[in-house]
Amino acid sequence: MHLRLRSELGRIDEQLRSLLASMDRLQGLLDAVVAISREVELPAVLHRIVTTAMDLVGARYGALGVLDESGKRLEQFITAGLSEGERLALAESGLPRGLGVLGHLIRYPDPLRIDDIPAHPASTGFPPGHPQMRSLLGVAISVRGEIYGDLYLSERLDGQPFDRHDEDVVVALAGAAGIAIENVRLFERIRMGAEQFQRLLLPTLPDLRPFSAAAIYRPAAEPSQLGGDWYDAIPLSDGVVAVVIGDVVGHDLKAAAAMASTRNMLRALLFDQSNPPGRVLALLDHALEAITNNPVTTTTLARIEPEGSEWRLCWSTAGHVPPLVVTLDRQARYLLAEPGLPLGVDPEQPRPDHCRRLPPGATVVFFTDGLVEHPRHSIDESLQQLASLASEHAFLPLPEFVRELADHHPSDGHDDMAILAVRTPRG
Repeated sequence: MHLRLRSELGRIDEQLRSLLASMDRLQGLLDAVVAISREVELPAVLHRIVTTAMDLVGARYGALGVLDESGKRLEQFITAGLSEGERLALAESGLPRGLGVLGHLIRYPDPLRIDDIPAHPASTGFPPGHPQMRSLLGVAISVRGEIYGDLYLSERLDGQPFDRHDEDVVVALAGAAGIAIENVRLFERIRMGAEQFQRLLLPTLPDLRPFSAAAIYRPAAEPSQLGGDWYDAIPLSDGVVAVVIGDVVGHDLKAAAAMASTRNMLRALLFDQSNPPGRVLALLDHALEAITNNPVTTTTLARIEPEGSEWRLCWSTAGHVPPLVVTLDRQARYLLAEPGLPLGVDPEQPRPDHCRRLPPGATVVFFTDGLVEHPRHSIDESLQQLASLASEHAFLPLPEFVRELADHHPSDGHDDMAILAVRTPRG
């Protein structure tokens, strides 16, 4: 009786251990699926699939081969677990073409477990520099019913061959991976469409001679977001140029449509040159209130006009970040002045105007707050970083200048950004 009880308790203990191990594997699989689903860039998704599969089954090496359009050859091969020396040695051998046991899985996309790779009938050996491997677990990844690629794992860390439990968990992961790949490809198509639509709404800068000008727009890092950032530059009579930059609150079609309607209304109002920038913004604010339900918008409107042998900048700001002026001696100063309220808040509030002399060769940088906002830095810190960056690259041609600002901006990239720079003649 006592022996039978001990035997039964031992059996129950073994079942509990097996159940706990299964629960751990299931939790690990769920965590892996969540981790893969969080990625929004295809290269990151593919690499995450490999590394999470390795973690789930304790594999030393992992790879994902992406098939070409023919479905018979590999066009991409993502690896993990290789040392730097192994990676360099394999790079010299070139991308695997999908022969040997890799090709076997391509031709026969059922899960494949091999305990001794060199002994497998399909094995063709390893290229020079390839680490020696004996065990392999291969699983195909399908996207929308078509084979997208194959996931390969080799060498369990405990020295044991891959078993049926390993196969089951990797097959389950491959199913989730196919969905994650399709989702990120869909995100990419939406992002590209949104960015193209956004760029179509923005103008091509006209000939502003005697001034030179350049602009750049960068979408937010978050996929599938439309933004409300815009810029415009309009040559007026008597050598005057009007410049505007703005940002409509929101990241959707409504923000993009509001941006387009606001820019078009402003263009119409600018051709009455008797009004200073503050008066133009006041008229725009009243018009927006009367005929639209546009979201709140920040903007800066400026006029650059001749003043003797130099130039004068007159501007008015509606809750927008201040412009930055960089002179030939590389001094960078923000045009700090009373900003006024954003458009859409209170059209009855006054719109203050400000003026400043611009020397020859001065660069005025108008930008949206996406260029400087960072959750871990104060706005003053970011503005100082931007001023230093602008000063460092002040002598670059304007297209290169705005690109440097966009490439090395102090923000975290969570918001879209626009930059418009105008440079006065050197004399």
